Formats: sequence, structure tokens, C-alpha cells
Amino acid sequence: MSRVVITGMGAVTPVGNDVETFVANIFSGKIGFDKITKFDASETGITIAAEVKDFDPTLRVGKKPAKRMDLFSQYAVDSAIAAVEQAGIDETNTDSFDMGVIYGSGIGGLTTIQEQVTKMNEKGPQRVSPLFVPTSIVNMAAGNIALRFKAKNICTAVVTACSSGTNAIGEAFRQIREGRAQVMLAGGSEASVNEIGIAGFAALTALSKETDPTRASIPFDVDRSGFVMGEGAATLVLENLEHAQKRGAKIYGEIVGYGSTCDAFHMTSPDPTGEGAARAMQQAITEAGVTPEAVGYINAHGTATHANDVGESVAINRVFGENSKVKVSSTKSMTGHLLGAAGALEAVITLAALEKGKLPVNVGLKTQDPECHVNVVTENQQEAPELEYAISNSLGFGGHNAVLAFRKWSE
Repeated sequence: MSRVVITGMGAVTPVGNDVETFVANIFSGKIGFDKITKFDASETGITIAAEVKDFDPTLRVGKKPAKRMDLFSQYAVDSAIAAVEQAGIDETNTDSFDMGVIYGSGIGGLTTIQEQVTKMNEKGPQRVSPLFVPTSIVNMAAGNIALRFKAKNICTAVVTACSSGTNAIGEAFRQIREGRAQVMLAGGSEASVNEIGIAGFAALTALSKETDPTRASIPFDVDRSGFVMGEGAATLVLENLEHAQKRGAKIYGEIVGYGSTCDAFHMTSPDPTGEGAARAMQQAITEAGVTPEAVGYINAHGTATHANDVGESVAINRVFGENSKVKVSSTKSMTGHLLGAAGALEAVITLAALEKGKLPVNVGLKTQDPECHVNVVTENQQEAPELEYAISNSLGFGGHNAVLAFRKWSE
């Protein structure tokens, strides 16, 4: 089995449109929430979202290519270009047949779908854009990335709701670990801050109606009231260790385990026993070849909905024990919930935590819910120089559970 390392990362997020800014803002506790500006949200009952700010697709994606993409693909390609540039991957050091793409999105081109259905209803079916299908379908984030970099190995899409980004990275990890590829571009993208996206999740009563950004997304807090919709993308360059070392690449961390299970319990609610999520965590830790005691940090799924936070806490305690010292935080307290892109952003954060020996705070927490019995990271607990192993959890509608285990880079 090949070792799999991370040699590049890119991000478009509510708190920064490059990895350096994004990571710096996460560790400083910056909140990316504000009043929704993309449309008049007054009738939805939702006030706040975590929108990407100051995104210009012409800078990296290009004006002409961007016109042929939904926003979720623009975010994906932009972050992929940044990741590949950071990794230094090009045709001189990587064969196109050895490089593939596995990319996740929960919904895909929802903005395009909304626009074109509205146009059809108002002006008739003959006015629907000929680009409607190729811009809206979920696989086109992966397809556009592969086109940009001539990646001719596997190219596929993962759609597992809020686990999509994590599953995409995990499946890409498998491709390299089992010798089917040398380099994989993997991650997730979402652009659902639009009227139908907000209205749909509001109808599920999943979104917070809070108008104060500092209290809108407060995972594990007794006063939590739902999640804040986020948008953006993150891409990781995964690489066979020998391939990376041969070309002298800088290594940012190592993926050492991956777990993926299903609750098979309910369409939207997690299994309150935490059994499925616990198995996914245990699978990732077992593949990493370590005991739960070796894991120093968990980037929790932590959506700030009642059922999720309680269920995930129960699952963590099943694996790590009721009195475990493992530190836990949900960075959705700053980024909001990016649905299918969430796990990809959180993978970047987890890798940064390992590299820096520093933990992101669970921002906004005032009174921890006693049902969420986990060791939540506070401002005075950020320093973690001994941190060597960490995991990142993603739990999605449909009962999908996905977990990645990371190791701080060392030979």
C-alpha cells in the first residue's frame, strides 16, 4: 500500500478566497456570516448566510470558461487551480494518465437550475439555455477540473449530501493507496445560497433564524438553533509519497485512514445511538494503525442542529470514551455549513491544525449543552504542539458517515 500525502491546497470560502487567508482567519476566530445579499430573503424567514465575498472568476478560471460554468463549478475550478499551483504539478513531472479527479457536491448547479426553471415558466421551454444541462449537473465540477488539467485517470463525482467532500477525498486516497493513480485532485464545492436553496432548508427547519451573526451558528451550545448556509469550495492535491519526493514537492500532511458507513436509519435525522458515525471513526483510526488515545483533535461535523450535535457527541464518546481528552471543535461556527463542500474545507483546516500545532476554537460557545459531552476547544486551549493525529467527521442526509484520519507530516 502506498503512502498518500497532501502537496497542494486551494480554497474559496466565506472567510477568505485563498488558503493562507482562510487558515489565518479560522485560527483568529473570524466569523463569515452576514445579511444575505444575493437575493431578497425576507419571505424565507432567514436573514443570515455565509456568502463568499469578492470572488472574481475571471482571475483564475477565465472570463470565457466561467460563462460556461455554474457558480459551484467556478468555485471548484478556482480552488483547484490554486491547489495545483501550490503543489507544482505540471506536464513535466506528472503523466496525465496518472492524474485523476474525484470531486463532491451535495446539489451541484442549483443557481442554474433555479434560473432556468424560472425562465421556462415565464418565457417557455424554447428559451431554456442549451448549456442548462452541462452547467447544472453535479459531475461538472470534476469534469471541468479534469478538462483544465488534462487529468485522464479516473474522473468521477461523489454525491453523499454533507459527506460529499470527505467521501471524495477518501475515495481519491484509495485510488493512490491501492496503486491506481499517482496524483488525485479531490475536494468539494457548493453554491446554494440562492432562493430555492435557502427556502428548501428553511422548510426543513434546519436553518437558524437568528439575526445576530455571533449567535447564528453555535455548535454544541445549549441555545443552538440550526445551521447557517455557506458556500465555496476546497481542493486538495493528493499524491503518492514516492512521486512527491521524486519531484521535490513540499508536503503539508499525510492521509492515513478513511472510514465510510451508513446509518440506514432515517432520511434526514442521524441515528441517535451514534453507531454508524462511531464505526466510521473507528474504521479511519484502525486504518491509520493507531489507538483512539493517539488522536488529539476532532474537527466535528457539528452543524448546530440539535439532533446532529447530540448524535455526533454520542458517537465520539462511543469511540473515545466519556472522559476522553481529545479536543473537539466545529469550524462551521465560522464558515457556516457548506453542505457537500464542508468536508473539503474542514480537511484543509485539520491539516493546518497538525502543521501549526494549533487548534481552531469552537467560536460562539457560551453554555455547552450537557447532552453534548465532548471536550470542546476554547480560546485558552488552542496551542497543541504535541498534536500528531487528527480526524475530520462529515455526516450527511441519507445516513452517510465519512471520516478522514490525518497525520502530521514526518518521514
